[in-house]
Amino acid sequence: MIPGFANRRRFKDLSEQEILALAISSEEDDARIYRSYAEMLREDYAASAAVFGGMAAEEDEHRRRLIDLHQDRFGDVIPLIRREHVSGFYARRPVWLVENLGLERIRDEAAQMELDAQRFYETAAANTSDAATRKLLGDLAAAEAGHSEKADALADTHLDGQTRSQEEGAAHRQFVLTWVQPGLAGLMDGSVSTLAPIFAVAFATQDTWTTFLVGLAASVGAGISMGFTEAASDDGQISGRGSPYKRGLAAGVMTTIGGLGHALPYLIPDFWTATIIALIVVFVELWAIAWIQNRYMQTPWFRAIFQVVLGGALVFAAGALIGSG
Repeated sequence: MIPGFANRRRFKDLSEQEILALAISSEEDDARIYRSYAEMLREDYAASAAVFGGMAAEEDEHRRRLIDLHQDRFGDVIPLIRREHVSGFYARRPVWLVENLGLERIRDEAAQMELDAQRFYETAAANTSDAATRKLLGDLAAAEAGHSEKADALADTHLDGQTRSQEEGAAHRQFVLTWVQPGLAGLMDGSVSTLAPIFAVAFATQDTWTTFLVGLAASVGAGISMGFTEAASDDGQISGRGSPYKRGLAAGVMTTIGGLGHALPYLIPDFWTATIIALIVVFVELWAIAWIQNRYMQTPWFRAIFQVVLGGALVFAAGALIGSG
């Protein structure tokens, strides 16, 4: 079977043997995913890793029961059929995509996995006539529905209130260190450092297209520079700040966005309209930076406003004065 979209089988066209084979491969995949979660969390969140290890063991037990039933009804040879071979069947997000979103996101993803599996078993049971198969699939649907309770029981075993609080605090700190801090530094650099050249060119030439090109070049160049600088400055091994590639990406992208925010209005041909819109964007950018500092970095409002808004105003004034000179 070719796993292309046009060649996928419809679920209603699967035989009972193929439904069992699909259930077996799905349980194998889910067990692998839970073990991957456990492995990636083991170093920093040992208690949560133990929870996912327990959930993987539950999936292994489901797989064994399905294989036993398949052997009884159809023999030892299990057809090769996977999720991607069935049209409309639920898919799993890649582990690498979920791991970048933090501990709570992984927990939410696991809850969605259980709900998807429950729906599959309910549908599979409804499409099966053999009594033993229908009973097992119904039992597995009930088991998947009860997995949230199982997960809670595992969490109670491995995650007391203090441990959970410690893990959530560690996850928040890691998120701030890996994504927020470099992203904020990039946004500040892109928003503030490009003010002077963009508005200097704007007031010197009053040519919106030239101003846009200068702003685009300054923003992209600053983003590339900031991204490489952040990635090369610290590998995260000693500081615990996380992957240098993630930090570099956050810093580079946010630096570029910060500069482009007040460069894009100069795509408008009328100089004063573009400039007024650019100033409004600058005002919003600087207040957004102050809010992020206050929200994630616990910087007092007054200090955040003084550092960002006043600093940005001074840089803008310098660029405007130089461009008007």
